[in-house]
Amino acid sequence: MTPTQRVPIELPNAKPLSAADPDSLFAMAAGSVSRACEVVGAPEYVRAILSQPKNELIVHFPVRRDDGSYEIFKGYRIQHNNALGPYKGGIRYHPEVSLDDVKALALWMTMKCALMRLPFGGAKGGVKVNPRDLSSNELMRLTRRFTSALGNHIGPDHDIPAPDVGTNAQIMDWMMDTYINTHTDGAHQGMVHVVTGKSVGCGGSEGREKATGQGICYVLSELLPELNLRMEKLRFSLLGFGNVGAFAAQALNAAGGKMVAVMDHVAALRNPDGLPTADLYQHVVKIGSIAGFKSAGTRAVSPEEFYRTPTDVFIPAALERMIDQQKASWLDCKVLAEGGNGPTTPAGAEILRQRGIAVLPAILCNAGGVTVSYLEWVQNKTGVHWDLQRVDSELQRTIVLTARRVRLAAHQHDTDLSTAAFGAALDHIADSYLRRGIFP
Repeated sequence: MTPTQRVPIELPNAKPLSAADPDSLFAMAAGSVSRACEVVGAPEYVRAILSQPKNELIVHFPVRRDDGSYEIFKGYRIQHNNALGPYKGGIRYHPEVSLDDVKALALWMTMKCALMRLPFGGAKGGVKVNPRDLSSNELMRLTRRFTSALGNHIGPDHDIPAPDVGTNAQIMDWMMDTYINTHTDGAHQGMVHVVTGKSVGCGGSEGREKATGQGICYVLSELLPELNLRMEKLRFSLLGFGNVGAFAAQALNAAGGKMVAVMDHVAALRNPDGLPTADLYQHVVKIGSIAGFKSAGTRAVSPEEFYRTPTDVFIPAALERMIDQQKASWLDCKVLAEGGNGPTTPAGAEILRQRGIAVLPAILCNAGGVTVSYLEWVQNKTGVHWDLQRVDSELQRTIVLTARRVRLAAHQHDTDLSTAAFGAALDHIADSYLRRGIFP
């Protein structure tokens, strides 16, 4: 057998991806992967391996509140797959964090890293907590205690956390410091790359905060021409104006687009002449919501009016399962670009398909964050710091090449862009297993 020949792997008990609860977020994620397996003809053993995470960790830990009392919190870390490299995935602080949701997010991260050709596997973690209910000191103690509870389950070459909903660079700085101080053998003292998404002063990368939003702009710039749309004078609306949505809005605005509607957890605004994205961002930084923002031509609208606003591109950049059947039937857009993870339910996706609305999946649109996290990890490992221009250049190159890969897969398999993206990711994972084999 020559070095380039590969022996097919047989796994007789392989079963398709599935989940016990068909309405669960993990079932939704597994369904997307399973459909793509059918389209690209992925081996059955790949389906079986991806059907469940490799490791599921649940921890309970006490945190001292400022009044001296103690509260028990529940945390999760799901390590889905590491065939392509160390586990990689964010840490979420949210009152609705659950095992099922974290499993789904870890599966999507596996697919996202594979699609982007990053040398990472998929993971995700979280703590069931509303971070707004905690003081800064309580948040620090919770983060340090959770990091300590994770122990050796994370590590700079094993599992690398990052920010997600409810967490930020400050949380990552605390996680890094806690890990280093609880692993006192000298080998760990310089390993700031145990987490990414840190502040620049603690080893973070230039451009990390805006990376996910910037990535959406790069995806649209590459794929919209084939959908008969142009970036210049593009009309778009945003669901969610947090870190992802705010930076996506400003990047698209700088490219010539107009944000004609936006909604967050408190209010919805509409302006047919375009909302001033930079001014709105500053308002949100001060107030915490888009509510109460004033500008010429801007008015508050109902949620239904928001969804029915005519746009070229609609970008859901909030939490999962926001676009159900009802919302999908209201939308008046040509393209839906998933800025957040899993925003479209299967029933909603079917409505969009029937209405001819193209869907650009989150594993492509949302991948700017993990891409710059990878660049941060590389910078930390090699002891260098790149300027913003180089980071943006590397991000754009990676996103554009991946978007072209998805477009090619869609043509090759005669399928939609969403299925094509999952298919391209599966091809990369399947090739790795074919080359490596399955231990033992």
